[in-house]
Parts: sequence; structure tokens; C-alpha cells
Amino acid sequence: MMTERTVEDCLREEYFALLPDIRRVANLLEAEVRYSTIPIFLGLDEYERLVVTSRIKECESAIDALRRRQEGATFDSEPQEPYTLTSLNDLAGVRVLVFPRSRMQEIEQLLCKKFSSWDSDPVLGYDDGGEPLALKYYGYCEASDRVRGEFQIVPMLTGLFWEVEHSAIYKPAPKLKSVARALAMRERTCEVLDALRRFEEEFEDLIRKHSPSP
Repeated sequence: MMTERTVEDCLREEYFALLPDIRRVANLLEAEVRYSTIPIFLGLDEYERLVVTSRIKECESAIDALRRRQEGATFDSEPQEPYTLTSLNDLAGVRVLVFPRSRMQEIEQLLCKKFSSWDSDPVLGYDDGGEPLALKYYGYCEASDRVRGEFQIVPMLTGLFWEVEHSAIYKPAPKLKSVARALAMRERTCEVLDALRRFEEEFEDLIRKHSPSP
């Protein structure tokens, strides 16, 4: 007796059919972002940093991301329309880490010229109406008309903190889910992000005060 295929089975099959496109989008997007930011990279002061990295979303992570979008965070066994991973904006992505954060707007202006048709989707903080944690854009590039790409411009200190925070809090292991949901942990996370922002602001203020006048 043949076992009926689940939604997850169908999505896994779709993922591996899309994988060549996902890889092409990630490779092209990284190359174009690196090229577009060369003028800034060459003009960095010795204390400034600009790092470009790319990644592709793994199969199970993509399925989980699509599942979280559904009502009740579950798949309907008989949906009105088939689920598809192509509805995700970040199957392929590039992250631009920058220090200090005052360089973010300059980088954004250059990349928006290159990706003028892409949509903005900033990463918002916990406080409504506050400054976004990161700038984010998504859209299609020449590498594929099936898979969208995404680039993020992130303060370096925030991005490095996310490397730890996302595994422990944002996408925790099952045994850590209660920790991730704790209000106290959310409050501590906000405090860390705010402290990192204030560190950069103080650093940049001191740099301006001690820079020789033109």
C-alpha cells in the first residue's frame, strides 16, 4: 500500500528542483553587491569594516519558514492552492555587515541604484516606530525568474549578536523553546541591541570630536 505524500514531502521535492536556481541567485547577488560597494570599501578608514557574505536557506529551514506563515503555524492537508517555496523572499540571501552604522545609508543608496525595482522590508525592532534593526530588500535578479533574492544591510555588532541570538532565541532547539518565549529573555535581548546601538553612537561621536577640522 502506497503511503500518501505529505505537504512536507512535496515541498522537499520542490526545494531540490529549485536548488540550482537558488545557488545561482546567491552567487550572482553576492558578486553584484560586492561590486556595487567597492567605492565604499576602498574609502574605509582603518577602524571601519564592510563584510559581504551570502547564504542559501536549507531545505527544512525553508519549509519551517513557510509553515510559520500559515494560520496556526500548520499546513492544511487539503489547501485551496498548493504551497510553494517560491513564495519565500529569502531562499537566497546576502548580508552586508558594516561598522560603524553611519555607513549604512551610503551603502543603501548604492544598492538601491543597482536593485531599483526591489521591495523594501526593513527588520523592525521590538519598539514600534523605532529605528529599524537592519535594512532589507528583496526581488528577482537575472539568475532566475523563479527564485527571489534578498540582501540585508546590518550593523556589524548587531549582525554578530544575531549569530548567537538566532540559534538560542529566534530558532531555538526544542529544549530551549520555553527560554526563547520568556518575557525576561526578550527584555534582555532588547537591552543588548540597545547597548550595541548606543556603543556605536558614542564611538562615532568621539571620532567626530577628535577628527581634524577640514
